[in-house]
Amino acid sequence: MHPLLLNLTWHTLAGPHERFSTGGAQARRYASGFSPIVGFADPLQPDLDALRPHCAEGEHFYCDGWSGAAPPGWRVDVESTMFKMVWEGDTPAQDPAPDAVPLTAAHASAALALAELTRPGPFGPRTIELGDYFGLFDGDRLVAMAGERMHAGELREISGVCTHPDSQGRGLARRLMLKLVRRQLARGEQPMLHVMRDNVGARALYERMGFRPVHESVVRVVSPC
Repeated sequence: MHPLLLNLTWHTLAGPHERFSTGGAQARRYASGFSPIVGFADPLQPDLDALRPHCAEGEHFYCDGWSGAAPPGWRVDVESTMFKMVWEGDTPAQDPAPDAVPLTAAHASAALALAELTRPGPFGPRTIELGDYFGLFDGDRLVAMAGERMHAGELREISGVCTHPDSQGRGLARRLMLKLVRRQLARGEQPMLHVMRDNVGARALYERMGFRPVHESVVRVVSPC
């Protein structure tokens, strides 16, 4: 397993995405407007006190790899596990979604609305700024999207994968994912993704596509109290 994968969030927020984050040497978070995700230099003993000055009242954050008791002033709202999966398939021979539209700031509200409807994971109005995002449209309506979020070393996460309920069953999200895989491999990057343990159907689909689960970790939603 790639060593950066064990603490991907920190290596992203303290590395390529530092300009999108706020915090210090022990704890960082994506800035307001991006995905509400936090990372710690030591994920097994996260310094939540170092994070608190960068939190607003009522915020909730996703964090990965920590399973200890919540320190005073913090609570664990949700706890589960997720799989980190890396691409081990062949390079797609052709672009499977040549009709996909690059999503820009002009599409931010449509992307957020689709994410809020389908809940692919933590998503904010500025999340599409974190990497390449592509969408498929039915007329003027965004019906499927997928893009890139975390980035550390050669690891590049595929994220925000979702399809409007009215357009499911047509393989739209799969096409977008393979488009991203093809582009990432051409750049010399290692495609990877996260999938929740309970999302058995999605995990099976990703394995059929060419992703392999390499690590299961605790994922929590936490908030200051």
